[in-house]
Amino acid sequence: MPWIVGVSGASGTPYAAAVLRGLLAAGESVDLVVSRASRLTLLDETGIGYRDSHWRDDLREWLARGADGKPDTFDVSVVGDGERVRHWGAGDLAAGPSSGSYPSKGMLIVPASTACVAGVALGLSKDLLQRAASVTLKEGRKLVVAVRETPLNGQTLRHLVTLDDAGAVVLPASPAFYAGATHIQDLVDFVAGRVLDAAGVGHGLYRRWEGELGGGSGPRSGTA
Repeated sequence: MPWIVGVSGASGTPYAAAVLRGLLAAGESVDLVVSRASRLTLLDETGIGYRDSHWRDDLREWLARGADGKPDTFDVSVVGDGERVRHWGAGDLAAGPSSGSYPSKGMLIVPASTACVAGVALGLSKDLLQRAASVTLKEGRKLVVAVRETPLNGQTLRHLVTLDDAGAVVLPASPAFYAGATHIQDLVDFVAGRVLDAAGVGHGLYRRWEGELGGGSGPRSGTA
């Protein structure tokens, strides 16, 4: 069964790329929904256009790019020929993930914009991303919402509480520094690793806290 990964229009497309690489490296299958708004963000942050008709090539270019914008930073052979990634158009409300009978392990929304958070909390289902999230909740499956916004106003905070009450994991895209970050990619990988932790997917994206002060200043034991 696949993990559904939804990418909304918030800034933070490197977070989504790191999560996708982590899932594929762990041998997981992915159903990918890239919202219309997120395609504009991806183009702005990376210069990469994501097109339904060329999604495999665009995905490879995206996942190969580092958080610092350098192309061909990562080996994306884990993507294969697309056999473990299935693309669904954001406007396709007849897609598999729109139905509770479609099997999945759960859904990860990375990054989640405040508009996406509101839509899921209110059950609007205005596109496939929101619909798939609503289905995930109603079926009692794991939903991780990596919200990327600051500051948060009262309305968004109430929406996040609603999602928490519904059983979702609310995971702010908030990097930590105890893992010994020396590069922007380390900070991105920390957030991506926490998303995968919440999903129960193994990875080596960041150094885990082991109860020893100063551990962050030594060499990293994990792999990016």
